[in-house]
Amino acid sequence: MKVKIQRQQSPVSEPYWETFDADVPGDMSIAGLIDHLNYRDDILDENGRKTTRIGWECSCLQGICGSCAMVINEVPALACETFVKDLKGDEITIRPLRKFPVIHDLLVDRSVIHENLKKMNIFIREYQPEDQGRASRKEREHSLQYTAAKCLKCGLCLEVCPNYTNGKNFFGAIFANDCYLVASRNRSKAENIREAYGEHFGRGCSKAFSCMDVCPMEIPTIASMARMNRK
Repeated sequence: MKVKIQRQQSPVSEPYWETFDADVPGDMSIAGLIDHLNYRDDILDENGRKTTRIGWECSCLQGICGSCAMVINEVPALACETFVKDLKGDEITIRPLRKFPVIHDLLVDRSVIHENLKKMNIFIREYQPEDQGRASRKEREHSLQYTAAKCLKCGLCLEVCPNYTNGKNFFGAIFANDCYLVASRNRSKAENIREAYGEHFGRGCSKAFSCMDVCPMEIPTIASMARMNRK
């Protein structure tokens, strides 16, 4: 098959496409495919021209760190959770997330996600022990707090969000879930969090809900929104 990858040598250089030939089994993940292309000392494109190793990021390769987020056949996904056999056609296109600055090839700078949370003082570590058990019985039964806390901060939801633009005033589903999580656990911070939620999410969300379509942890952001909107 053909593997077409959008590459970029540095943050200030122009992106370009490079195509490779690959003969790999269907049960190989896209992460494995990139490793396969990078394996040789001499990496050749489809025309036999020598090129450089493909830059990308990974850590766990088990779908729990979010590092390998990229766009595969125009669908934002984790490379380690996407398999060749599940992709249609005989060509695979891979590009970096567009909502974040590119560092090198498929590696992007997602630090704005954490910077926005820090700026609004939305910290899970601010949870106070004395607040334990104050969540309603219904919330505990539905395990929404646990589910919201599974967010990987991978940025896939921001990639597809029509309202999110490079971390400006609208902070996206990641912010909404963390606002709910911290507000439900720390009553002393709840009022300030409600204000931040309204300014940086509540009044800007057009409710496309594409964020839930691509979330690798299947977080029901609509449930976090419903509880924060009631607050």
